[in-house]
Amino acid sequence: MYRERPAGFAGAVLWTSDTAAGAAPTRVLPDGCVDLLWSSRRGLTVAGPDRTAHLSGGGPAERWVGLRLPPGTGRAVLGVPAVELRDRRVPLAELWGERDVARLAERAETAPAEVLTEIAVGRLRAAGGPDPLGARVTAALAAGASVAATAAGTGLDPRALHRRCRDLFGYGPKTLARILRMGRALALARAGTPLAEVAARCGYADQAHLTRDVRDLAGVPPTALLPR
Repeated sequence: MYRERPAGFAGAVLWTSDTAAGAAPTRVLPDGCVDLLWSSRRGLTVAGPDRTAHLSGGGPAERWVGLRLPPGTGRAVLGVPAVELRDRRVPLAELWGERDVARLAERAETAPAEVLTEIAVGRLRAAGGPDPLGARVTAALAAGASVAATAAGTGLDPRALHRRCRDLFGYGPKTLARILRMGRALALARAGTPLAEVAARCGYADQAHLTRDVRDLAGVPPTALLPR
């Protein structure tokens, strides 16, 4: 059972998931985000930005509570470059130390959603908020702007934009653009838009290009990710 709702600040999503023992693994698609997590088995952890789908579950029964941070926000909350967390699941204590995290973990046992939100809000406040470049780049690429146009719009040369994106998102703008485009395409397809039209509207060369790109990022073709 999976549920989600808006969290305590703009763009953040609080979600919960309860998996039964031996349940089929869940395919978690890359989305440009970093998640703060609490697990009934693993405690406080961090899910870094993925480049391809991550398969979660398939083991003992487990309850998860997660706070999905908006793209580009994880750097300010966690205090480390996003590229250091790319394609990784890391105990929070590995980043902040056992002593500080132990106190948070104890409270999270009874109120995980509140603790995760408190952590993120407090860390963002202390950092003076997220780097505004993250939201600007995300908005431009999500709207279909090219990497060159995005760089020009931010006043950065392409190499500087690439470095900043690795720090904020965990990968360069080209990878982020592909991931955001896949998200747009799947949203349209799940709403009933035919895949050929989805491909045209999202800037793919054709439906075959859409299928190849989704398979590369998600591990399965788009038809496997649509309601049946």
